[in-house]
Amino acid sequence: MPFRVQNHKSFIALILLSFLSVQLCQAQSPKTIDGHPAWIMQGNIYEVNVRQYSQEGTFAAFSKSLDRLKAMGVQTLWFMPINPISKTDRKGTLGSYYAVSNYTAINPEYGNFNDFKNLVNTIHAKGMKVLIDWVPNHTGADHYWLQKHPDFFVKDKDGKPAIPYGWDDTRQLDYTNKEMQDSMINAMKYWLVNTHIDGFRCDVAWNVPESFWTRCIAELRKGRNLFMLAEGDKDYLHRSGFDATYSWDMFHKMIDVAKGASPAYALDSIKTKYDTEYPKNGLELYFTSNHDENSWNKSDFGTFPGAAHAPFAVLTQTFYHSVPLIYSGQEEPVLRAVQFFEHDPMKFGKFERASFYKKLLALRKNNIALASDASFKRVDAGDKKAVYAYVRAKAGKKVLVILNLSANKQTVQIKDKSLYGRPIDVFGGVKANISAKIKSLPAWGYAVYAY
Repeated sequence: MPFRVQNHKSFIALILLSFLSVQLCQAQSPKTIDGHPAWIMQGNIYEVNVRQYSQEGTFAAFSKSLDRLKAMGVQTLWFMPINPISKTDRKGTLGSYYAVSNYTAINPEYGNFNDFKNLVNTIHAKGMKVLIDWVPNHTGADHYWLQKHPDFFVKDKDGKPAIPYGWDDTRQLDYTNKEMQDSMINAMKYWLVNTHIDGFRCDVAWNVPESFWTRCIAELRKGRNLFMLAEGDKDYLHRSGFDATYSWDMFHKMIDVAKGASPAYALDSIKTKYDTEYPKNGLELYFTSNHDENSWNKSDFGTFPGAAHAPFAVLTQTFYHSVPLIYSGQEEPVLRAVQFFEHDPMKFGKFERASFYKKLLALRKNNIALASDASFKRVDAGDKKAVYAYVRAKAGKKVLVILNLSANKQTVQIKDKSLYGRPIDVFGGVKANISAKIKSLPAWGYAVYAY
């Protein structure tokens, strides 16, 4: 029997009730999962080196790449420091991005404030997120606080502002000074209020006190669903509110495996360390390169040379509790160390790895089995010194990853019958037959199957 509205007042009441129900559902829909912004759980990060991204080295020039990056599957853009750089004790011609002279200003080399604000708005309009790099441990050697607030800085034995870790273009901030802490938090709020960015990557976070981060992050998050990334790997960074820390131990162990100094199964010891030392919901940034590792240690072209890059890149995109990172130019790939203190633009045009990354980013986005909180189980698939395999699973979905982390062809055999079937070969684009049949992977080969 069809439903009939008896009078127009009842009809209006019904419409209002439906509207309120929708609003209530939207208000109650979770913005966080395991305490983290829901949008990062199947997301990814792309690190933007504005200075070197184009011949112009500006926000406007970078914006021309947004559609390409969006098409590749990039979700979150992390911009290296956008602040002006100190001239005192400057290194090289242009100086270090991390020697900030003013926390609430824009580096004029890149453009002006409106240029950045418009860039953020454009990125958001495309459905992507924005992080900015924040440098809280130290300022540049001529930051205006040195004159206006000399008590904001640690003093050396001669009573002068101290230089941290030999970085003589910077000066160490004093976190025993409450006014300095307040000023730092207010400077971070400035960008949230005026540009509506989605979070921060915090430089040298490991040398800033836990008490500050606990207070700072709680204040920044009021009414905002922010993602906070710490450059560091201390457990207190998770406790103080950071969503993710750097997986330095795993990165260095991957390098050891790539050069044959450690067996593939050595990666298990790092996972065990993270499982036991960090909160169970703690996330880790996984990468094969970033700005430091590229410029100073020849990553990824030197640390994961040639074909060796691929299986480790697959691992960073599919591992347990991971947030995967791609550094500027890895999709090209740019196979050189990019200078740090000079204008040394990357050249784009071939995008030889773009299709590879696109498949991985799409799989992570569309298959909940690769969500950061999906389960992880190691799989016996061959010689444990060379073959590294695992299953990620959640909500009835599974992804099987098999990696040959060696320079030799390897025999592969799946013994776990629960994995037998006809999953999709993610890189082949067809259904595969997973059974007890013995197969093989070429040197540095990889296979990913979606169930």
